[in-house]
Amino acid sequence: MTSLPFFQVDAFASRPFAGNPAAVIPLTEWLPDAVMQAIAAENNLSETAFLVPSDDEQADFDLRWFTPTIEVDLCGHATLASAHVLMDSDCARFSTRSGILTVTRKDGLLWLDLPAGTVEEGREPGLLDALGLPANTPTFLGRGGNGAAIALLDDEDAVRAVEPDFRALKRFDRLVMVTAPGDDSAIASRVFASYHGIDEDPVTGSAHGSLVPFWADRLGRKRFDAIQASARGGQLECEHRSDRVILGGTCHTVIVGNFQL
Repeated sequence: MTSLPFFQVDAFASRPFAGNPAAVIPLTEWLPDAVMQAIAAENNLSETAFLVPSDDEQADFDLRWFTPTIEVDLCGHATLASAHVLMDSDCARFSTRSGILTVTRKDGLLWLDLPAGTVEEGREPGLLDALGLPANTPTFLGRGGNGAAIALLDDEDAVRAVEPDFRALKRFDRLVMVTAPGDDSAIASRVFASYHGIDEDPVTGSAHGSLVPFWADRLGRKRFDAIQASARGGQLECEHRSDRVILGGTCHTVIVGNFQL
């Protein structure tokens, strides 16, 4: 029997049992892909992060992320959780499918540096129907990351009121977001990733890679706070820097143990 170290961390969380839970499994070498996918399915969390020490002089660890059903190209909250578990200084560098991602510790927060995503106004046939939204709702589509699709609503109440048809959403290979100005935060959002095996993601760093530039233009400022209005809820500090997005948050370890193979 093989025993693997296992950590479950609530990321972008003001307290335990909030934010987005991620599993973090440090390895000495990669397991077969099918085994990592099976572990992620067993965990049944939005993401399970697997890491090995990196041979890349620009990185400390190589990092991969699996949902219960697929491997993804970018995941913010599980990267923040991995840094929370593994960083032994004020910086951790990860080599990933989306390039080098860096997490630094400053002012009591962990700050994740990830690629900014760009979106343009466009239409995805059937998407607004799947979200239960009117046909005239402004929508914006992007490339890169996990494929942003943003529906712009009037206010936070409208964001919270959205009731998607998750079966219908499963046919869209996109990270689907609904967003609006927030009540107590600058912006509010919810994120749906049914295609990736997650109906509603509690807090989504990769989504904010697109949401932050989107809102920075509309708000006329580069720094602001955000809330993801899921049932668990999550809080993020956000900054847009050219082609990068910086996300700040806190993490709480809730489980430490071993995964048995």
